[in-house]
Amino acid sequence: MPANYPVNFDIGDVVFTCIGTSLFRHISAASLCWSNHVGIIVGHDGRDYIVAESRVPLSCTTTLSRFINRSVEGRYSVCRLGGGLSGDQKRAIVEQVPSRLNKLYHTGFNYDSSRQFCSKFVFDIYQNALSVDVGQVETFERLLTSNPDAKLKFWTLWFLGSIPWHRKTVTPASLWNSPALLPIFHSHPDASETAPDWYYRESAMQDA
Repeated sequence: MPANYPVNFDIGDVVFTCIGTSLFRHISAASLCWSNHVGIIVGHDGRDYIVAESRVPLSCTTTLSRFINRSVEGRYSVCRLGGGLSGDQKRAIVEQVPSRLNKLYHTGFNYDSSRQFCSKFVFDIYQNALSVDVGQVETFERLLTSNPDAKLKFWTLWFLGSIPWHRKTVTPASLWNSPALLPIFHSHPDASETAPDWYYRESAMQDA
């Protein structure tokens, strides 16, 4: 049977979720945002919405229900470009997708790489299709030094001993905080929190 959702979504809507693995928990903590993964709705197959995303190991499409099921506690939010999209704009969004599929995921989150990661995937689709910024490109220096609680030890280990301070990246948080995107649905009333309870619970367990 067709999947049912509380509201009608549309092509171009950006879906925010929360992945619970260690890496993505640290992304949430560093960027001060509950969401650490994003995808974009690109169609409907008659049963469910289709989401395009960059994930490990390759960028792909999936159903919205599967996309949500990977999120901690099924938490998700959907945002839409202010004013909505015209038919031509939706087609421009969809046309950007095929050439971006089956691309390797960049675990170093380098915006200038030919590889993909989730927020770059969505940011670039909007930028190339509509010349609209739905997030912010920033350096790791700006991202990590703006948050006094960022776990620099983790990121130093993740980058094999040296954080690439001048590397440019774009985070799910920057999309979440973008004034260009307006929320149309939250699955949880506390969806705007900077770091949900599960982060603190699991962090305490792992750091013990």
